[in-house]
Amino acid sequence: MDTLANNFPALVAFARIVSAGSLSAAARELDVPVSVVSKRLSLLEASLGTRLLQRTTRRQTLTDEGRLFHARVLRILDEVEQAEALLAQRRDGVHGLLRITAPGEFGRRWLAPIAAAFQELHPQVTIQLELLDAVVDLLDSGHDLGVRYGALADSSLVARALAPNYRVLCASPAYLQRHGEPRTPAELAGHRCIVIGDQRRTDWKFDGDETAPVRVDAAFLTNDGGAAQQLALAGSGIALKSIWDVGDDLAAGRLRRVLPNHAMAAAPLHAVYPHQRNLAPRVRVFVGYLKERLQEAWRW
Repeated sequence: MDTLANNFPALVAFARIVSAGSLSAAARELDVPVSVVSKRLSLLEASLGTRLLQRTTRRQTLTDEGRLFHARVLRILDEVEQAEALLAQRRDGVHGLLRITAPGEFGRRWLAPIAAAFQELHPQVTIQLELLDAVVDLLDSGHDLGVRYGALADSSLVARALAPNYRVLCASPAYLQRHGEPRTPAELAGHRCIVIGDQRRTDWKFDGDETAPVRVDAAFLTNDGGAAQQLALAGSGIALKSIWDVGDDLAAGRLRRVLPNHAMAAAPLHAVYPHQRNLAPRVRVFVGYLKERLQEAWRW
């Protein structure tokens, strides 16, 4: 015997027959032949083992069983309609948990206030912001979105450009007064350098083919870009930092560019996220909002 779960079209047909007043009227409303409506009703009655409608050539009336069943069917169809509306709202609306990872200093200075403004517009979104300078594997960690500097190395991710960015060598005026200012990239090897990462010896790469990478020995080694910036401000050495992080310090004179005529390799800001056929609206809408706000803020 067929279950009601397998007879949902028959439930719809039965409810429509009662509301329309006849099989032919129900068929017109459902845009199917009368024979289809009649067959669905017959299958429903057979599966229930009872007659739901008394039909003559002139009229139809509900049996007692049909009257009881009809009331329940209306509730079922109403629940289904509400469920469909809820799913449509969730599909089209911006809601849910949005997990974002980003570099620490950029996240504190720029991303956090932008995320707060986004949540004001979309209060149904909960934002989880994880700030660290290490590159997070989005597929393993379950993050919806990462904000990263530079080119995308992982082909399993989608990258969307957000805003320009370049890195600068910078130091405090006090450091440059004490130690002098390097005139060529090669002279960096003789300076106190602040390195972000876990390798004491690292290569700082310049833009173009005419300048070879310069290997520097770290006087300070840190895994946090914000700490590197504070060390530079304190006069502890020369740091390689994103313009988004130090642009205001340079403008205010708290830091000075080192080797300004030797551009470092560009590292544009990107939003990265896993390949998905149907990207969640919260991710899609946030990426668009983030791009708009960052481009408004760009001033270097």
